Amino acid sequence: MAFQILLNFMIAITWMLLQDDYSFITFFIGYLLGIIILFALRRFFPRRFYLYNIAAVIKLMFIFLKELVLANIAVLKIVLSPKLKMKPGIFAFETELEKDWEITILSNLITLTPGTFVIDISDDNKTLYIHSVDIANVEQARKDIKSSFEKAIKEVSR
Repeated sequence: MAFQILLNFMIAITWMLLQDDYSFITFFIGYLLGIIILFALRRFFPRRFYLYNIAAVIKLMFIFLKELVLANIAVLKIVLSPKLKMKPGIFAFETELEKDWEITILSNLITLTPGTFVIDISDDNKTLYIHSVDIANVEQARKDIKSSFEKAIKEVSR
């Protein structure tokens, strides 16, 4: 991905030099031309086209923001309720992520979401132990994490 971005910048700079115009608009046009060229030549690169990864990162950020808002509302309901009807607990989450940075991102996203945080990660990096303030259905919580955060991280990294 980094190689493609660098190559796209080089195409844009070359375009500026060929046009003998050093304005932002010329750079932008060259960058757009670079995107078109790189997209046309995408099958010659070992990794997928870099704009797909950028779109996946933006999607991951929106998923996190959605989960952040929903978790804040859930915690607010718990705090403002007259009686505490919460069921705190710790559950194990088996992850399919393999790279250390993927597991770190997943752990951080879970921890940054109010009401949950990762207590520990197993030695083989396959199991995350998560504490939740209100865990009514453990299987549903696992499905939610797997279908939202883990799936989005896979899209970014692969």
